[in-house]
Amino acid sequence: MGKLNTSSSELDFDRPNIEDYLPSGSIQEPHGKLRLRDLLDISPTLTEAAGAIVDMLQVKSSRTLELEHILVSFMVLGVVVRYGLLFPLRVIVLTIGWIIFLSCYFPVHFLLKGHDKLRKRLERGLVELICSFFVASWTGVVKYHGPWPCMRPKQVFVANHTSMIDFIVLEQMTAFCSDYACQASWVVGLLQSTILESLGCIWFNRSESKDREIVAKKLREHVHGADNNPLLIFPEGTCVNNHYTVMFKKGAFELGCTVCPIAIKYNKIFVDAFWNSRKQSFTTHLLQLMTSWAVVCDVWYLEPQNLKPGETPIEFAERVRDIISVRAGLRKVPWDGYLKYSRPSPKHRERKQQSFAESILRRLEEK
Repeated sequence: MGKLNTSSSELDFDRPNIEDYLPSGSIQEPHGKLRLRDLLDISPTLTEAAGAIVDMLQVKSSRTLELEHILVSFMVLGVVVRYGLLFPLRVIVLTIGWIIFLSCYFPVHFLLKGHDKLRKRLERGLVELICSFFVASWTGVVKYHGPWPCMRPKQVFVANHTSMIDFIVLEQMTAFCSDYACQASWVVGLLQSTILESLGCIWFNRSESKDREIVAKKLREHVHGADNNPLLIFPEGTCVNNHYTVMFKKGAFELGCTVCPIAIKYNKIFVDAFWNSRKQSFTTHLLQLMTSWAVVCDVWYLEPQNLKPGETPIEFAERVRDIISVRAGLRKVPWDGYLKYSRPSPKHRERKQQSFAESILRRLEEK
């Protein structure tokens, strides 16, 4: 009684018309009846679809080629600008800086030997000046955060280490004294004999164990001097790629003074500031920086830290490393930075392999 009668036209309203999906001319039977062979004959449709796909791919490939041509043009333009325009200007800037520095440094250094305080003050100013010229020769964009360091006894500054330019970046703001390993590069030798020598930097040889004892003694004497330049130490002992921080040496943390952490983070979009001394000389490294777009980095002067009661120098070093790593966004790893200068012994490798195999076997037995 209550059922509604629907007509066939209403029932067919939402049904798809299969004839619309067949190519024109494929239906030849009278009265519009479809046969199975008509439904299976879809080759014309596939041909049209394949042709449409080919047309789309040709359009995309042509656009891709246009983009590739544009990118190649920009790359060529970038090389021309960096090597043909920026590099000569930077060489001129650095040359002018060296002329000004050397023409003022030697008169101050030799003529004011009887006036040590005035001579040291002028030499510090000249060192900061030449370091500013170095940063300008890289088109350096450096942002300094926090209070700037000041000359105070019983304090040492420690920072993560990416390249020797770390010292130049920090030195243009404050004339630090530092401890450095002797280098064979002529550029570093020139810096050692002029700029760094005037700051009272301490040199040592990595291969001489006696040098380490002498350096430790000199560092303690320097830290307690009231008129000495602030001491800057890179406790990693080697350059790291600015992604990680390796283990800090405890020497800077057993001097019995306040430790002031400094975090340095470089922006790798413009240039990779990491200096791999095993693969390139410092001269090549400087040329790489001078032919880049810019050297961009952030420097954070962090809160001074002191040794806590019951804390060992090694624990103190790890705590300071945590502070620097968090601020610069670097990952801590339990590696010694000197491992890149030597290979582990075969016995050490065998012990590690054996312990790894035993751990795998234990896990398999537990399953």
